[in-house]
Amino acid sequence: MDGNGRWANNRRLPRVAGHKEGMNNVKKITKKASQMGVKVLTLYAFSTENWRRPNDEVSFLMQLPVDFFDTFVPELIQENVKVQVIGYTDALPEHTKQAVDSAIEQTAHCTGMILNFALNYGSRAEMLTAVNQLVEEAKSGELTEEVTEDMFSKHLMTAILPEDYQDPDLVIRTSGEERISNFLLWQIAYSELYFSKVYWPDFSESHLEEAFGSFQARNRRFGGLNETKESK
Repeated sequence: MDGNGRWANNRRLPRVAGHKEGMNNVKKITKKASQMGVKVLTLYAFSTENWRRPNDEVSFLMQLPVDFFDTFVPELIQENVKVQVIGYTDALPEHTKQAVDSAIEQTAHCTGMILNFALNYGSRAEMLTAVNQLVEEAKSGELTEEVTEDMFSKHLMTAILPEDYQDPDLVIRTSGEERISNFLLWQIAYSELYFSKVYWPDFSESHLEEAFGSFQARNRRFGGLNETKESK
C-alpha cells in the first residue's frame, strides 16, 4: 500500500495525513475485495525496515491499528471477514498488540475472506526464522529427514492461512514503484505482479477491478505449458 506520504506531500499536508487517508482506504478496498470473492487479502502495513522512519511517524503508524480496529471491527464482522496477522508482533508497542489481538479474537468466528495484515513483517527475517527453527529441530532430533519445500512452507508465518491460499495469486503494488520490497519472497514465486501508478489513498474499487481484469487475462503456466492457450 505505497504512496501515502507522497499523496500527502502533493497536497502540502503532513505525511501522517496520508497514512490516515490510507487507513480509510483499507476499509473500502477490504469490503470490495470481500464482495468480489477474494479468499485472502494480505496488506503490507508495516515492514521490519519501517522502524527507521522518524519517531513521530512511527508512533502515528503504531496508533493506526488501534484506531482502525476500534472503528472497523463491527463492519468486518458484518462482512464475515476474519482478521489474521503475520509479522513479529511481540516487538510492537503494547497498545498496538492489544488492538491486533482483540481484532483477531473478535473475528475468529467469521468464515468469509481473511484480512491478513503483514505488521512488523519482513520476508528475509521470516525465512531466517524458519531456517533457524529447522536447525533447532534437527539438533534436537525432531527433524530426521531432508527439508522439502512443503516442510519449509509450514515453518513460514503464512502457515496460519489455509494451505491453498498461502501463496498469493496476485500481488498489487501502488504508487508506481516496481519492486517487491521484502514482501512474501518465498510465497510469490509464481504470483502475478501488477504495478499501479496510483497512490494508495487514491486506489479505488475501480482500480482494484482493473487489477483483477489484468490478472484474469494472463496465461499462468507455473513453468509448464497451458495447452489450450499455447495452441492458439
